Amino acid sequence: MKSTTIRKVEARDRRFPLHDGAGTDAVHVVTEYAFAETRLLTGEEEQGRGIVLTLGRGNDLVCRAIEMLAEPLAGREIEELMADFGSVSRQLADHAELRWLGPHKGVIHLALASVTNACFDLWAKARGVPLWGLLLALPASAVVNLLDLSYLEDALTPTEALQILEEEESERGSREEILVKGYPGYDTSVGWFQYEDAMVRENARLAIEQGFRAFKLKVGSKDAARDLRRAAMLRELAGPDCRIMFDANQQWTLPQAKSFCEAIGGLDPYWIEEPTHPDDVEAHAALARHIAPMRIALGEHVPNRVMFKNFLSRGAVHFVQADCTRLAGISEFLTVSMLARKYGLPLVPHVGDMGQIHQHLVLFNHIALGIEALFLEYIPHMREHFVYPAVVEAGVYRTPQTPGCTADLKE
Repeated sequence: MKSTTIRKVEARDRRFPLHDGAGTDAVHVVTEYAFAETRLLTGEEEQGRGIVLTLGRGNDLVCRAIEMLAEPLAGREIEELMADFGSVSRQLADHAELRWLGPHKGVIHLALASVTNACFDLWAKARGVPLWGLLLALPASAVVNLLDLSYLEDALTPTEALQILEEEESERGSREEILVKGYPGYDTSVGWFQYEDAMVRENARLAIEQGFRAFKLKVGSKDAARDLRRAAMLRELAGPDCRIMFDANQQWTLPQAKSFCEAIGGLDPYWIEEPTHPDDVEAHAALARHIAPMRIALGEHVPNRVMFKNFLSRGAVHFVQADCTRLAGISEFLTVSMLARKYGLPLVPHVGDMGQIHQHLVLFNHIALGIEALFLEYIPHMREHFVYPAVVEAGVYRTPQTPGCTADLKE
């Protein structure tokens, strides 16, 4: 196997304006997506690329943190680096000075995500395979070595993680048909917060024509009647055979969340997403009890594996929305996937990468971990900026074949 060594690390501040209210929710009203991009330069053709999502201002802070965090990677050979990446990730996350700015959350954690994703991308490119193929080809012990399982000893030990992988090996063959069929998607773009009702109606019509059978609407308006009207409208448009989800983006207090959920129970929502403050485990647990059998989805703003452990152990979440551009990259995403698998919950990623990396990760989760192939969020607004945009046809993600993580941005 050819040796590939990281010679230099660069960070780039990439910003892309959106239009006409795209990307907006009840809290985040800006119409700009930005990526803090890590570039691992080798002096050869293979170059690692990693991204994390921000909404513009502050993206430069993540880029500066990338440069500081990634200093120890210069001179490292990629196969050697990834052989025990769980330890590498913990060392980077526990930088004696930078850790103080987190720990394990915020700007520093986003920077670690970008760096980590670039490492996985370079590794897959050096081997000449797509990320999903790389991960599926690894022995179970090598997968466990990618994970930082510290602080999870009460929920998931290395021995348990290894056991999960080994127990699922005999069933892999029966699940590999997903590589041919493709992975189902759901459309988030039909109902951004600032879209007028007419646009929501037209977007839903087009999405149904394109083969989607699940849609999400942004709620959390100060005018509750607006939310209820639009929710009923989407259910009518989607009909009884499609799934609809409502996303409050942390806008509500617990009493407000209870009130809304009571009001829309008759619309049969598949989930309520981010109903209240993302750190409030107890409020989510209380809401879950109050609205059962209605279910809660969250994870977009759950910053690390320890917080996910707490949500899972308290029964405060039903759909785990881990995101490798919000957690500490692919490694911590896989750790949270293991936790979801142990607790028997579906993992439906939030796609801060616009699905570019997660289209690989959900294939691994389904085939190697036995996690249900439910669906993957689809947000099309950034397609033109990627060298290898995800291919979604008839509402289904087609299996990528390009080596790496397919997160390379155009110059």
